[in-house]
Amino acid sequence: MRDLIFVGYLVALLFIAFKRPFLFTLIYAYVDIVAPQRLSYFMLNSVPLSLIVFALAFLGYLVADNKQDSRFSFRQAMMLLLLAYCGYTTVQAEVPVAALEKWDWVWKALVFAIFLPLTLRTRLRLEALALFMVLCAGTLIITGGIKTLVSGGGYGVLVLLVDNNSGLYEGSIISTVAICIIPLILWLAHHGTIFPPDWRVKLFAYALTFSALLIPIGTQARTGLICIGVWAVLQLRFVRYRLLYGGLAVAIGLLSIPLLPQSFTERMGTIENYQADQSASTRLAVWQWTLDYVKQHPFGGGFDVYRINKLTYELSEVDVTQYEEWGIDPDDVDARLVEDESRAFHSSYFEMLGEQGYPGLMLWLIIHVGGLWRMELLRRRYSKSPKQSEQWVAPLAIALQHGHIIFLVGALFVGIAYQPFVYMLVALQIGLDTYMARRSAEAQQQPIAKELSGGTKPKTLPQPRRPFTN
Repeated sequence: MRDLIFVGYLVALLFIAFKRPFLFTLIYAYVDIVAPQRLSYFMLNSVPLSLIVFALAFLGYLVADNKQDSRFSFRQAMMLLLLAYCGYTTVQAEVPVAALEKWDWVWKALVFAIFLPLTLRTRLRLEALALFMVLCAGTLIITGGIKTLVSGGGYGVLVLLVDNNSGLYEGSIISTVAICIIPLILWLAHHGTIFPPDWRVKLFAYALTFSALLIPIGTQARTGLICIGVWAVLQLRFVRYRLLYGGLAVAIGLLSIPLLPQSFTERMGTIENYQADQSASTRLAVWQWTLDYVKQHPFGGGFDVYRINKLTYELSEVDVTQYEEWGIDPDDVDARLVEDESRAFHSSYFEMLGEQGYPGLMLWLIIHVGGLWRMELLRRRYSKSPKQSEQWVAPLAIALQHGHIIFLVGALFVGIAYQPFVYMLVALQIGLDTYMARRSAEAQQQPIAKELSGGTKPKTLPQPRRPFTN
């Protein structure tokens, strides 16, 4: 029955998209984020659903879309270079079989991110993509929020729509994504036009925001807690009474502690006591191994090169926060030697460095840091625009910038360098940037065009009358 519902829903969407081909692009976003093929027993997971929908989206753009307004940006060129470089390192990979498996989905994420901005040539399309991203992620976030309220969640035990530990269904990844889309949720609640911002839309948006804040609690992902802190700090940029805001934020945080599950507070405590936490100690060891590896292989080792690592590190037997209280010298603390191997990077930055080397890391940073810079330029340019038709631009630039910053901070501790969701966020930034650049160019050309066509031909002064002659 569930398979029939999913198939019927997709068929209905595809039927509508044949009349409005841009909807194929949004359907691909739905397939990429929600992954209904993972929720299906046999009817959807037996066909290459994402490839079929992407082919329809690309053909719809070629056949029915107006290519005159499409623009190819610098960051799209950087993503194209990154795609080519990833293809090269895959051929030269240290672990060929695993590298090909990862390449199978990475190239799709990059190609779609390169293609997507070409279709975002109107405000309606920009908003439609933002809405689909929020609602599709909300499918997982609402489920996780409800289960957190009912059961309190737990590390590795909070099941969203399906018991799966990859993509957005993984705890740390969905925690990062849930917090980074909060600015986009709030923008839609105040500036959306598809669903005009009345009390119902705002109520849903605030409830979805609350659910997103519950996800790090339900998954007990320490990365999510850090992302919440980053989001709270970013709000200080534009609030009028910063001291009052900061005081309220701290008060709410302290008052919520007694309401949190004990397992959550205990796990968050390991952020400080990383010497006694095997997960944190393993990450530090993997990062050190990566730095040593790229000294010998500056161009990286290809996808999943971490599978060849072998680690040895010390793990403290005593909680380091108790040293002073117990009068123990940290140098005298007993430690046990831990050996491990094939441990993942647990950081997007080290993931890029180890897999793609210094060239790949530089391209990746240009793509992401360039997005932050371009959104800041748009914010400054349109924040004081007197035009009513441009009042939505600066808030959207801020929302995309803040969401991107939250992602980049979360990426310090999670291997999500190629996560398709964030590349959709990048594509949305590029689409907004190119759309506003085109509108600005058109506004500058209009007076010139009118003058050339005689529309603004200057008036001539009346000539004096000549005397009447026979």
